[in-house]
Amino acid sequence: MQYDKIISLPHPDLKNHYPMSLHNRAAQFAPFAALTGYDDACKEVTRLTDSRIELDDDRVAELDVKTQILIDHTGERPEIEIEYFVPDKRKSGGAYYKIKGFFRWYDSGNASIVLSDGMSIAISDIYRIDGDIFGIYL
Repeated sequence: MQYDKIISLPHPDLKNHYPMSLHNRAAQFAPFAALTGYDDACKEVTRLTDSRIELDDDRVAELDVKTQILIDHTGERPEIEIEYFVPDKRKSGGAYYKIKGFFRWYDSGNASIVLSDGMSIAISDIYRIDGDIFGIYL
């Protein structure tokens, strides 16, 4: 047999080369992605978005009344919770978010509610406003 002479010899130690670390050796067998970005594209396609809910006249009137109550109590900085729609930047639809904060003022130029932390939410994106202002539940 042709390997009988060398099978029992010790493994050679190279003087000019260090053995490869286990981490680098394992990296040789890491999975290879032939299509760069394919996984990201698949995740993007399967990501779900909500469609914007069209508000009926009653809901619009209710939000107008609540906005006016907030404007009337501007100096008191009441705590409110707002549910609002944020359009998705990549595909149609978006998502609804809730935020709690203190009402700072109403920006009539941009038709938005500004909270004490500086966040501005457009009235057209608001779905619901809740809060407790001096016994008046919004």
